[in-house]
Amino acid sequence: MKLNIGCITEAGLSKKNRTGYWRYFFPIVDKEKCNGCGICELFCPDSCIQIKDKKCVVNGYYCKGCGICARECPRAALTMQPGGEEAE
Repeated sequence: MKLNIGCITEAGLSKKNRTGYWRYFFPIVDKEKCNGCGICELFCPDSCIQIKDKKCVVNGYYCKGCGICARECPRAALTMQPGGEEAE
């Protein structure tokens, strides 16, 4: 199969490039509200959210602060705050 120019066939260096350092907002998780449903993990465009021990955990090294996770959370367990944590 011939690939057109511009097709990405593998992740390359994306795991080495920690892109979260330039964000302004960061999602803060309210552990009391979070039930680990995984909606935030599903919608995160950078795959920087994981569900661990039935709670949402955000990887600050890659989170760009877009806020999609907070908008999609059905329990409002994520809120976008200026600054935020560096990394987990």
